[in-house]
Order: sequence, then structure tokens, then C-alpha cells
Amino acid sequence: MTTSTSSEPSAAAPLIDLQALVVAVRRRRRLWCSMALLGLFVGAALAVLLPPRPTAVTKVLVAHQQDQPSDPGTLIRTDAALLQTTRIADKALRALKSSESPEDFMADYQGIGLTNNVLQITARGDSDVEASARAKALADVFVADHVARLKAAANAEADALLGQGDRLQNELAQVNEAIGQGPSANASATLESLYARRAALTSQIADFKQRAEEARIGTPQLIAGTQIVDDPTAVRHSLPKAVATDAVIGCVLGLVLGLALAAIGTVVADRPVLRREIAVNLGASVIAELRPAPRRSAMPWRRRRTRDARERLTRTLARAVRGSAEPVSLLELGCARSAAAIALDLARALAEEEPLVIIDGLPGRQFAGRRQEPGDPVVVSGERAAAAPQPEHRLGVGSVAPGTAWTDLQYLGTRTVLVVRAGHGSAAWLHTVARQLADLRIAVIGVVLIDPDPRDRTDGTLWDGLHTALRGQNERLARQNGPGRQGTERLPMWAARVPDSDQEVR
Repeated sequence: MTTSTSSEPSAAAPLIDLQALVVAVRRRRRLWCSMALLGLFVGAALAVLLPPRPTAVTKVLVAHQQDQPSDPGTLIRTDAALLQTTRIADKALRALKSSESPEDFMADYQGIGLTNNVLQITARGDSDVEASARAKALADVFVADHVARLKAAANAEADALLGQGDRLQNELAQVNEAIGQGPSANASATLESLYARRAALTSQIADFKQRAEEARIGTPQLIAGTQIVDDPTAVRHSLPKAVATDAVIGCVLGLVLGLALAAIGTVVADRPVLRREIAVNLGASVIAELRPAPRRSAMPWRRRRTRDARERLTRTLARAVRGSAEPVSLLELGCARSAAAIALDLARALAEEEPLVIIDGLPGRQFAGRRQEPGDPVVVSGERAAAAPQPEHRLGVGSVAPGTAWTDLQYLGTRTVLVVRAGHGSAAWLHTVARQLADLRIAVIGVVLIDPDPRDRTDGTLWDGLHTALRGQNERLARQNGPGRQGTERLPMWAARVPDSDQEVR
């Protein structure tokens, strides 16, 4: 797979590189692990500092006149909604002889339908005794209210039936009066119709009376079926269980929040972490990589692998420095301590052949606290190096972090190796570094990647462009190819737009 050095995005390129997003989120594991740990501690602390209020639970069996086997629970949900009304709350507070407002009291209890006919009432109070008393008062008030509604409905139905019967009874009296007046014209036909009407009215009146009696007879069954089936009992809370539950919930919520923050921060910051992205944005290939030094508690084989990697990196850089006829510098981005350590290792390796002076251009005092060993190179500051005569063999160490004095970098060396921490600089800043170095005619030998992602399998080598991101490299290519010959290597798009200094003079 080849990597283009062009800065113009491809039309088919996705808006978000999922591979880079996953890698960046994984690299920010300290953030989401810290958030998960914080959520764990906060959840456990809340369970200890804010324990649940004393709670009591009771169950009520509710009989409905419209009970059907196919009822999806609408009736019991209606009962739960009726329980959560100011009328029920006010009657319960009166039974408790409490001056609390119904609105505040409604926030301390709730009803849940367990089945189509079982309502569970949960009440909270300042103590187990108060919670049980509140649950008992609510259950009694609800049962009384439900019974009253059943009686009212039965009486209303019976009164309606009896009223209809009275109307028919009046009509029957009129029919009887017409029959008692005796025969008239067409007597046979009239008497037959009056007798038939009287018989029908008598049957309807009897039916209405029977239905009214059945309505009243069925109500006692419903009243008897509505009762408290489980006396109020205080709910026992286990503190260890509550702590464990709240801690797990807090840990999960913290982890989700941390992952979301890491993903959003990654997309917004746009900090390349893959070799491929860093090489493309800097316009230079990754020639080596080095993982951060392990802690003292690290396993011996890990410390040995880090030491071997540093030795390989030193040999690689030593070959590059020996083969260069121009001064070489190390410029860091986000890893000043690692750059200082690499410079010391490289200077010690080269000092075996000839003395070497390190020009310290790093921010802070990275070389101040080091242990002086026999044969170590001399380290001078940038100010002293500018005032003193330039030594023949020197190694400059500087920084390309924001705030860098770009014009001072050319005094550290005309060829450089960029020491970049993965995920430290944004894509825009990496482009800025490449352009500034190109304007200063500082050739980039390559990039040393610090703290790379161990699962990164992308290629950090640029195959279809210059091995450096330099406009000034054109002059070197022209000298190497001879007059009248043009190099076949293609410049990056941003470098090709900048005119040559000779053309500017013309």
C-alpha cells in the first residue's frame, strides 16, 4: 500500500478514520479508566453517605367488575394512577394525623401493579415504624375508596335499572286502565294487543328488577375480594449489597462517559497517532520508533527490550550522522526528555571516534540533572554556542513545539531528525513544522516515533514522494542529477506551491 504526500483530501476518503479513532481512544485509556474508577468511588460513597430512606411495602388484592382474562393490565395501572392522587394522599394524611401537604406526601410513595389484581404499595418515612404506618394508611384508604367506587357504581346501575322499571310500570298501569274500560269498536283486536302489551311489559319489569338485584348482589363479592393480602413490612437494606450495586453502576456510567469524552476529544483535537498519518503530515518517513522507558517496577524482560530498542536506534542514527557532511540536529515534539536521552546515547556512540559537542536548545533543563560519566560529551547552551566558535563536530538538540523560535533552528543543524511523540501534535501543527523546516532549508532525515501504538500495523514509509518534506531539497536533487536534468521524485503538494528562492529573486 502506498501513501500519498498530498495534503488535499481524497474525495472518497471517509470523514472519520475508524482505525485512527479506535487507536486514539485506546491510547487515552488513562482518561476513561480514571473516569470509571471515579464513578466506582462516587457510587460507593453515595451508597454509604446517602443511604435509602426506611421503606415499607404492602400488597393489596383488587377485584374489578370488568375483570377479563385477556386484560393487559390496564385496570391495575388505573388503580396505581388513582393511588397517586391528592384525594388518596389527603385521606391518608388525615388518617395519620399529619400536617404534611398531599403534594409532598405523594413523592414518598408509589404503587406498582404486580399482576392484573395485585397492587404493591411502597411508602417511605423517617423510620421503619413511620414507613409501615404510611403504607398501612395508604392501603386502607385505597381499599375504602375502591369499595366506595364499587358501591357507587352498583347503586347507580341499580337505580338506572329500577328507574327504567318504574317507567315501564307506569306504562303497564295505562295498559291495565285501557283493558278495564271495557269493549269498544274492534274490541277483539284491541283487547288482544293490550293483553300482549301487558304481558311484554310485565316480563320487562321483572327483568329490570332481577338485573338490579344482581347488580347489588355482585357488589359484595367485589368488596370482599378487595383486601390487604400482605401486611406492611419494612424493607431491609444491605449496605454491602447497596455499595456493590452503586459502585458497579457508577463504574459503568463513568466508563461510558470516559469513552465518549475520549472519542469526542480525539475527533476535535485531530492528533495523528498512526505511523501512516504522522509520516504523511510531516512529509518524512518514520525510520525508527521507541517506546517510553518502563518504570522501575517493570519486568526485567521489558527493561531489556527497551534497552535493546535504544541501542538499535542509536546505531541507526549514528550511521545517518556519519554519512552526513552537514551538521545534524534532533528536534523534538512532545518528548524533550526522550530527545535528550537519545542525544546523549548518540553522542556517546560517536565520541568513541571523535569528540562531540551537544548544543542544548531544549526548553527547560533536560541535561542539568544527568549523572556525569567519563567520556560524556560536553553540553553547551544555545547562547554560549552562538557566541563561541562553532566546533567541527556538534549535535544540536532543539524543539519544534508551539512557541519555537524557528530562525534559531538552523544554527543547530542543517539536517535534522524529528523526535515526535505519537498523538501529541495536531495535524495542522505537523504541517506547520514541515513548512517551517522547508523554508529554513533544514532537511529532515526521518522521524523517530516515541510511544507508538503497539497494535499499529500501518506503514510509515513514504513511497511516492521525497524522503524529506523540503522545498530546499530541490537544489540538492538538481546538484546530484547534474545540469539540465530533473529529478523524478515528486514534491508534496504544499511544497510545490512555494516558489524557489531563485525564482523569487528573479
